[in-house]
Amino acid sequence: MSDCRSGILLVVSGPSGVGKGTVIRALLESNRDIELSVSCTTRVPRTGERDGEDYRFVSEAEFEQLRESGQLLEWAQVHNQDSYGTPRQPAEEALAAGHTMVLEIDYQGAKSVREQLGERAVLVFVAPPSWQALIDRLAKRRTESAEALKVRLASARREIGNMEMYDYVILNDELGEAVASLRAILKAEQHAITRFDWQQLQQALLDQADEAAGEA
Repeated sequence: MSDCRSGILLVVSGPSGVGKGTVIRALLESNRDIELSVSCTTRVPRTGERDGEDYRFVSEAEFEQLRESGQLLEWAQVHNQDSYGTPRQPAEEALAAGHTMVLEIDYQGAKSVREQLGERAVLVFVAPPSWQALIDRLAKRRTESAEALKVRLASARREIGNMEMYDYVILNDELGEAVASLRAILKAEQHAITRFDWQQLQQALLDQADEAAGEA
C-alpha cells in the first residue's frame, strides 16, 4: 500500500542573531526533499543576499498589493519598520503534495499560520543559550549601528516573550546538536498518527489477517 502522509509546514522562529537561518540551511543540505519558503520583504538586501533565493525583495506598493489580494499566508512588520510576508500559493501546494516546507518567520507570523492551518503547522522556537550570547552574536555580525542593535534586542525580547506559543524549543548552543534536534522534531512529526492515513493501513492489515485466518 502507498505511504500517504500529509504535508508539514515547519515554522522556525527565534530572535535575530540566534542562528536559526544557519540551522535551517544545515537541515536543507542534509535533506533535499525539504522545500524552503522564500519570504517577501520590503527591506533592503544585505550584502550577498540574492533576490528570489534568500528573499523576494519588493517595494512597499508591491507588498501592499500582495497583502490586499490575499496572496500572503501571513505578514508582519518587523523591528517597527520592515514588512515580511509568506507567499500563500507555494505553501498550500507543498501541503497538498504531502511535502515539508520550512518557514523562517517571527512570532507574529507563526501565530497567524497556526490560526489558519492548525496542527498542519509545526512551530519551533530557536533560543540562545543566554542573553549575553545573543548580544555577542549580534555585535559580531557588525551589520547594524548601535541604534539598530537596540531595536533588534528589543524585538528579540518580544520574540522570547512569546515562546510559550511554540510546540518545540531548541537551544542553539552547539550547531550540530541544534540541527540534530530540528531533524528529530521533523522525523517525529512525519510519523505522527494525525499525519498518516492509519485507517487505510489498519483496514489493509485486518483484511490480510482475516484472509490468512480463512486459509488456515
